[in-house]
Amino acid sequence: MSPSETQLVINDSISIPFSEMDFAYVRSSGPGGQNVNKVSSQVQLSWDLTKCVSLPEPVLNRLRSAEGGRISKADVLRIDCQQHRDRERNRQECLDRLKEMVIRALQPPKRRRKTRVPRRAHEKRLEQKRQRADAKRSRRPPKMPD
Repeated sequence: MSPSETQLVINDSISIPFSEMDFAYVRSSGPGGQNVNKVSSQVQLSWDLTKCVSLPEPVLNRLRSAEGGRISKADVLRIDCQQHRDRERNRQECLDRLKEMVIRALQPPKRRRKTRVPRRAHEKRLEQKRQRADAKRSRRPPKMPD
């Protein structure tokens, strides 16, 4: 058996064994004629992140924050796919989606570089504020002396 048959290869150094994942097959919703009532072609991939040993902790944390809507309170990532009519293509689609998610999580976010507002922009904003205040002040009725 080749490594690609027993694990999902993400890149040269990271791969996720299929033993960490569970696949469930259910009947797909939507149109499909008589076949849709007989064949369980929708694939549900479940991956328990607490038992994951193949990814480093920082990558798992980035995955948790990026894909929070797909992760249950029990820390299980779930991907559903019913795009295709046959089970194997849907299974491959789930694995492709998982691979994309992990690849995105592998790249650390870029650090934000603090920027300063240019002095001229700051002065210009204050100048415009003064002009606007003067325009509004000029529209007020004059105060009557007491």
